[in-house]
Amino acid sequence: MRADTRPFDDRVDAGRRPAERLASFRGRDVVVLGLPRGGVPVAFAVARALRAPLDVLVVRKLGVPFQPELAFGAIGEDGVRVVNDAVVRRTRLTRADMAAVERRERAELQRRSERYRGGRSRIPLSGRVAVIVDDGVATGATAKAACQVVRAEGAARVVLAVPVGPPDVAERFAGYADEVVCLQTPPFFSAVGQGYRNFTQTSDDEVIALLRRARADVADTAAADIGDPPPLRDEEVRVDAGGVTVTGHLTVPGQPIGVVVFAHGSGRHSPRNRYVADVLRRAGLATLLFDLLTPDEELDRANVFDIGLLAERLVGVTQWLAAQPETAALPVGYFGASTGAGAALVAAADPRVQVAAVVSRGGRPDLAGQALGKVRAPTLLIVGGRDRFVLELNHQARAAIPAVCEIAVIPGATHLFEEPGALDQVAELARDWFTDHLSRTGASTRP
Repeated sequence: MRADTRPFDDRVDAGRRPAERLASFRGRDVVVLGLPRGGVPVAFAVARALRAPLDVLVVRKLGVPFQPELAFGAIGEDGVRVVNDAVVRRTRLTRADMAAVERRERAELQRRSERYRGGRSRIPLSGRVAVIVDDGVATGATAKAACQVVRAEGAARVVLAVPVGPPDVAERFAGYADEVVCLQTPPFFSAVGQGYRNFTQTSDDEVIALLRRARADVADTAAADIGDPPPLRDEEVRVDAGGVTVTGHLTVPGQPIGVVVFAHGSGRHSPRNRYVADVLRRAGLATLLFDLLTPDEELDRANVFDIGLLAERLVGVTQWLAAQPETAALPVGYFGASTGAGAALVAAADPRVQVAAVVSRGGRPDLAGQALGKVRAPTLLIVGGRDRFVLELNHQARAAIPAVCEIAVIPGATHLFEEPGALDQVAELARDWFTDHLSRTGASTRP
């Protein structure tokens, strides 16, 4: 099999790399600006590394009508307009052609700006360093418009940071950006996606969730500055689980009361999971977000429903936690979503591990089968009120679980809890369940 030479796993992975090159800006008056939608996951990782606030900078590419992927220009929020005259000449666009595209994109720009910010004001840029982040540069028209927008708003310095772009990216942005950070410049560059193993589209909901998490990070940073202890451990980890190496991120806050393992086939970079993990950490819980499937295994959808495989990997990861000095003495909880909930319950019934609590989010506990009758860990099943089929399956599972088991219904929520405030309720319910049951277990096992 031919080796995959693409340098980045996904956008979050890509964001960590330029953050290392931007370390000199940490502690300075910096605002990180993500270009939605794909640039926001990258920008989130950069903002977190720099401990800087994150905002979106909404710009829209103006695509040639008969070849939309080819940009003849771009527009920004403050009436900024950039046109690539060479493309206009080559494609023989008329003013009417260009005006029609701009009207449509201007309306979309307004819609996105209102949706992403939810009535919040833009972060002021006057006198500050503006770090503009995208998932890559192709024609550069969108990023150039972004640079002009922040210049107009009084930014003292403009930095463009992208994971991948053409070899002449620095020359293209001369006069637009004061500094360009681009990690990969392939000699035969053709598209941004060639730098990523996973380049799935970023949704509006993911952008909103990341902005919300970034605001929480700023609040946490302020609290840390006045005396919160630093985390004992916060890093990417690789674990051999049954002869297969799986990857995750372990964060152990100071004085943790327990550790929660997130059970999912793939999704450690999911904004929903990471948001819930943030809420748990602020309550004193360590978190381990793991992909229980390898990138190759993810390609086969059937593996997502292989509950035995997922549960066996989860047991292996739990045993690995028991061997880590920061988590060895901590009670363990499982947070499972969708089919991961079935795997979490099977693993919780496994005598090789001790699990103190389980929470399911929109889960399929029925997939645990006969293992439900062996579950001894207190279990909370969270289901959306409009997710009727899954709600019925959860009622059946509750009847089969001999341990303490409750169902919490989020009124009006659907399977993914995308409705406003729904995920907040999920996170709060999970936090309360874990802090209650893990702190009890931890207290009973301490000398």
